[in-house]
Amino acid sequence: MPDVGRTTFLFPAFRHGKESMNSFMSWVGGKKALRDAVLARFPPYYERYIEPFGGAGWVFFHKPPGNDFEVYNDYNSNLVNLYRCVRKNPNKLKYKLRHVLNSREDFDYIALLHKRQILPRLRDYDRAAKFYQLIRYSYASGLDSFGSQPHSIWSDFPLIDQASARLQKVVVENKDFEKLIRQYDRPVSFFYCDPPYFNTESYYKDVGFTRDDHLRLMRALTSIKGFFLVSYNDCPEIREIWDQPGIQIEAIERINNLAQRYDSGCMYSEVFISNYDTSERRNMVRQLSMFDYDFNNNGRLII
Repeated sequence: MPDVGRTTFLFPAFRHGKESMNSFMSWVGGKKALRDAVLARFPPYYERYIEPFGGAGWVFFHKPPGNDFEVYNDYNSNLVNLYRCVRKNPNKLKYKLRHVLNSREDFDYIALLHKRQILPRLRDYDRAAKFYQLIRYSYASGLDSFGSQPHSIWSDFPLIDQASARLQKVVVENKDFEKLIRQYDRPVSFFYCDPPYFNTESYYKDVGFTRDDHLRLMRALTSIKGFFLVSYNDCPEIREIWDQPGIQIEAIERINNLAQRYDSGCMYSEVFISNYDTSERRNMVRQLSMFDYDFNNNGRLII
């Protein structure tokens, strides 16, 4: 158990409120619906927070900033370039996006550039603006099909500014997950991993992820010195891969947002996989609540 005198990192994920924010973008497999459940399962103490599969960063942006060392990583170089541009000069990115049209013709042109791998040849902010346009105007953020939905990118500008401020002290990496884990692993490191789900790997453009990569992730994480929490779809293959000594698998369900149009109330089964007791934080907070803290009806800490 950590020294309770070191309050800087004790219960960092429960400091919700003004510090917590939304992501500035959508993404395939984003954790908007699951972010509270993820944060509630953070270890009680850590000094390094690392996301090897950053994506839209819904958990990252929902996690209030502290004095912990934070790393955002993704293997998708177009996505990482967008994050770096948001962090460095959001006004320049917004300038590039000012006159973007919600147009099928424009979308198809950019989608063709993306398919032919021309985006990386562009200047950083031109590349970031076109990739952001592709994300925002594609169906379910899939990057290849026009969404046909009304949306003004100008409405995203405040979120881009907030994201820029939040990212100022964050290390943004573009590495293979195994190399990243090896680089940042310490006894005080905590890795939250949201890899491509099993049998959905083809939805993640610009990167390849195979069954061997699922195995490689398991081997990389089960040998670390620090803590890890992984979110996955609940399926026999994942349970078999992660059936390892000292590994906990917790089944959960959430609303299946994509299925609500034709099957109201449809649920989606997922699992949390970890090398520590994910209930420890919640149990410690409940104990403290007897003295100094209050909880709302959903069991969330109120400070």
